[in-house]
Amino acid sequence: MGEQARGAAFVVQPDEGQSYWQPVPANGYAEVLVSKRNDPSIRDLSAGIQVIAPGSHIREHQHGTEQELLFFFEGTGKVLVNGEEHPVQPGTMVYAGHQNAHKIINNTSRDLKMMWVLAPGGLEDFFEGIGRPRAAGEPAPKPFARPENVAEIEANTVFASLDKPD
Repeated sequence: MGEQARGAAFVVQPDEGQSYWQPVPANGYAEVLVSKRNDPSIRDLSAGIQVIAPGSHIREHQHGTEQELLFFFEGTGKVLVNGEEHPVQPGTMVYAGHQNAHKIINNTSRDLKMMWVLAPGGLEDFFEGIGRPRAAGEPAPKPFARPENVAEIEANTVFASLDKPD
């Protein structure tokens, strides 16, 4: 029997991922922990955490061919999936297959923290494109606007139009 080559294996410690401050309306930050940037052989997924600031939200969106898992581990809020509202709390898991609209809302005075996994990967390119580099421990910047070319960034990464199919 022939041996199969091993794939990548590594450990990422807290604050070792590539991290980006996020613009309004999400504010907070996203940290990419696993992606093609760790190892070029990683193509099938990307993963990380996102912190949604109090009173902020991740706008409604959907992915074209990607599947997304969201695991909430700190704070409370709500998620809308295809217009249906659900509460989120530590331990809540959301699965959004391709072409399923979803929106995450932090309607509290505390951070809402979640782990995300996108398969195949690519969300890291979006976070870098719209965000600003973040160093661990630095204070949050004042809220800042999304770049003027956000629609182009979305179209070139992992987002699909919210227009309903005919």
